[in-house]
Amino acid sequence: MKVIQAREPGDPDRMELVDVPTPAPGPGQALVRLAVSGVNFIDVYHRSGAYKVDRPIMLGSEGAGTVEAVGTDVVDVVPGDRVAYVMVRGSYAEYAVVPADKLVKLPPGIDFQAAAAAMLQGMTAHYLTHSTFPLKSGDACLVHAAAGGAGGLVVQMARMRGARVFGTVSTAEKARIARDHGVDTAIIYTEQDFAAQVRQLTGGRGVDVVYDSVGKTTFAKSLESLRPRGMLALFGMSSGQVAPVDAAVLAKGSLFLTRPSLAHYVLTRDELLWRAGDVLNAVASGALKLRIDSTFPLGAAAEAHRALESRKTAGKILLTIG
Repeated sequence: MKVIQAREPGDPDRMELVDVPTPAPGPGQALVRLAVSGVNFIDVYHRSGAYKVDRPIMLGSEGAGTVEAVGTDVVDVVPGDRVAYVMVRGSYAEYAVVPADKLVKLPPGIDFQAAAAAMLQGMTAHYLTHSTFPLKSGDACLVHAAAGGAGGLVVQMARMRGARVFGTVSTAEKARIARDHGVDTAIIYTEQDFAAQVRQLTGGRGVDVVYDSVGKTTFAKSLESLRPRGMLALFGMSSGQVAPVDAAVLAKGSLFLTRPSLAHYVLTRDELLWRAGDVLNAVASGALKLRIDSTFPLGAAAEAHRALESRKTAGKILLTIG
């Protein structure tokens, strides 16, 4: 089978399309014939060496396809099931062996592209808005990268929960996209001080929560945007790693800071099925709208990474396989 690997960490050109034997599922595992893989910033962190993993570096943590075979002791899926999964590396490939309890069956009306576009970013938006800081009617939140794949889904879920939503974007075109997602106000951070704008828009109070996937360049002003006892949920670092933080900076508003990860919000299969079910059913019904920016063939994974890292995209990037 064909698979994308990187022998050493580095820039996108480190990725190679190679032939390896097709794996066989062991006990509790399923072999999935992949149709689509999601491309996410965590893949960039693995490839670049920001997150240390074994070599050769297997890339891709989100896939959708069909169960080809199962090992012993598998009860959750059978061959022929249409499934999707996240947080198992190796989805930049024609086949992947996945723990069967990580697989989610796709509901009718969800194709493989939609599934691969929705799982990681959709469940991230779900845990942020339902669990990390459970929004309620009347709350106000700030969402960074509000025109992006994850940001756009956070915006939509925040609106579903009745919150007032402000979103930062880099261009006027992305501001239009963010408004399509549902932001009440789009703030072009390249032209405006977003913390000052948030203070003005909230009558000096600040927002209840900031959902920040950007990191280094937004962190300080994200804290400035919060009301007393507000929360900064730092769930990504597309602009780079945040420098070490002196906890005293939180004292100015008795602020809360968390660095959440999806892995800690799907600790059980029941929780995985709850979050994935909410997301996929909302997509199927049209209540949650996906925006796919671009698709690339498997062999063009390096080009897909360059597009993602440019931060010029607005929506999900996918790899089509086979």
